[in-house]
This record gives sequence, C-alpha cells and structure tokens, in this order.
Amino acid sequence: MAKTAIAYKEKMKEMSVLSLLCSCLYPETRKNLVGEFQAGMEVKPINKRASGQAFEVILKPPSPVSDAAHCVTSPPKKDVSLEDIQKKLEAAEDRRRSQEAQVLRALAEKREHERDVVMKAMEENSNFSKMAEEKLTMKMEQIKENRQAYLASIMERLQEKERHAQVVRRNKELREELTA
Repeated sequence: MAKTAIAYKEKMKEMSVLSLLCSCLYPETRKNLVGEFQAGMEVKPINKRASGQAFEVILKPPSPVSDAAHCVTSPPKKDVSLEDIQKKLEAAEDRRRSQEAQVLRALAEKREHERDVVMKAMEENSNFSKMAEEKLTMKMEQIKENRQAYLASIMERLQEKERHAQVVRRNKELREELTA
C-alpha cells in the first residue's frame, strides 16, 4: 500500500502543468518545485474500499514564501530587425499564395471531374437513345415485314379459294349441261 501511495505522489508530480512548463524553460527550477510539491502534499491510503484502493490527498495551503518561488521571469527577447520581419512577412505571403494556388488547383480538378462525369452521362444517354431508336426502328420494320407477309399469304389463300371456286363452278356447269 505504501508503494502505491508513493506512485500516486509521483503521478501528481508529473501532472503538474507548472512543473512541465518550468522544466521546459528552466530545468533548474524543476528541482525546487518537486521539493515544494513533496512539502505541500500529503497522501494517506484508505483501506475502506473492498473493490480497490483509495487515497486521501491533502494539499497544504501555499505559504507567502512559496509564491516568490513560482514567479518565473520571461526569457530575454531577441532583437528583431526590420529585415527579419520583412522576411517573415514574405514567407507568410508565399505560404498564403501557395495555399491559395493549391486550393484553386483542387477546385479546378473537381470541376474538371464534374465536367467529365456530366459529359460521360450525356454520352451514355445519347448512346442509349440511339440504341433504343435503332431497336425500335428495327422492330417496326420487322412488324411491317411480318404484316406484309401475313397479308400476302391471306391474299394468296383468297386467290387460291377463288380459283378453286371457279373450278367448282365450271365443273357444276358442265355437270348440269351433261345431265340436261
């Protein structure tokens, strides 16, 4: 249980944003803050939980002396010349132009793709219309040919019946003449 309390204490040290900031800027102040955290925090394990471990963290109020230690001076500023500022502005302007050009290229590609899609759809629609028209024309021609063949066969049968009827009438007339 004591090991987990120490581990929890260490975790609290790691989570401190102030210590992280100070360790990045001033590595020597980290040592002071770590010592301060150990002095300003008390961790008591509680054995009341059956499902796991529980801790009570007691933070001591900050003392007026510790406020002075937290005061961090800003790093010395570099002297920035007009040329440096102009170079940075030109670089920023170049980046902006490059980004605008990239966006315009992407838009142009998108428009070209849309145009290609529309052209392909129109071409497919045109091809479909032509194919449907040709199919319909062929079907109508086939129907016309079938109708003409059907009418020709009906006319042939009618003529055949008419010839047969004439033969029958002639035979009937010849029989009547022979019997009369």
